[in-house]
Amino acid sequence: MTDPTGPALEPAGPATTAEAGLDIPEFDPRRTRRAVRRGIMRTSLTVVVTLVLISLLVTLGSAWFQRRGDRVQRMNDVLGTALQIAYPAYEIRLDETVASPVSLSIQVGMRPLRAYGGFSTGAGFGEVKGELSQDFFGRVRRSPLGYYTETPLTYALYDVRTGNQPKEQMRKVLARLPETMRALAVVEFSAPLTDAELRAFGGQHRACPDLVVYENRPRSTPITWGGPHMSPSTSQLHSGKCSDQTTPELANFRAWVATLRDHDDPNLRKLGLTLDRLRAAATEGKAYAYVDQLADVATLRKIIEDPRVATVRVADLAYDLERP
Repeated sequence: MTDPTGPALEPAGPATTAEAGLDIPEFDPRRTRRAVRRGIMRTSLTVVVTLVLISLLVTLGSAWFQRRGDRVQRMNDVLGTALQIAYPAYEIRLDETVASPVSLSIQVGMRPLRAYGGFSTGAGFGEVKGELSQDFFGRVRRSPLGYYTETPLTYALYDVRTGNQPKEQMRKVLARLPETMRALAVVEFSAPLTDAELRAFGGQHRACPDLVVYENRPRSTPITWGGPHMSPSTSQLHSGKCSDQTTPELANFRAWVATLRDHDDPNLRKLGLTLDRLRAAATEGKAYAYVDQLADVATLRKIIEDPRVATVRVADLAYDLERP
């Protein structure tokens, strides 16, 4: 009688490579090395691309951060204007603003003020290129002009309220000059004039104040205000009808000073100014002198005889080649 359970089954042995359907190739060192190199290159390329993208994001993000809000406009309004006040003997031209991850900079062009009607002193004729820059935290690094800023007009402004070049001496200088010659002149008052008195003086003599000196600071650069950069109204002065126009220089000066904040003081000091000086000059609002680029010698001969005038200092002369 057979066993109902049948014969015992022998355990199956391990499947052979052929039975499992696996075909393991022989080890090839050259193919292995190529595969490793491809892996390293793909990994390296991935890392490089990632680093480039991170760098671009950091750079663009930092530049955006530097330009955030009204930072660029305020830099132009505050520092660009302060630069012009600090260097009144120069015409300051603000160019493009450049942002980097660590700084914000304004490209500037600077050229000495000359008598109106003379030869050009633009690019290639005396203009200096510079950069007004502030760091990541908004602090000015240095002045673009440095300390080498002396021009004849600089010295004429230094002499305001010193008694140098008195009226008697300057009468003789004006008498030797052709009356049709244009002059860059500093007209100093015997006593400072109020805004209304300055306008009356200008109307009487058809005088065109390009810059008004609002500070008593002998032997130093005084605080001045004026010019197209700071007051658009003065851009019309050279039309020949300046005495018929109202130039709200003091109102514009006071409005600008009102925009300054205590945290602006360190930057102003880098440019040779202080917030206290600016506020004091704006509050007093007295004109100690003014700069005129338009006056001819004949007009200055009349102005110097006015009892309100202490003296007239001539800083530059030019023939107006277009004047008949």
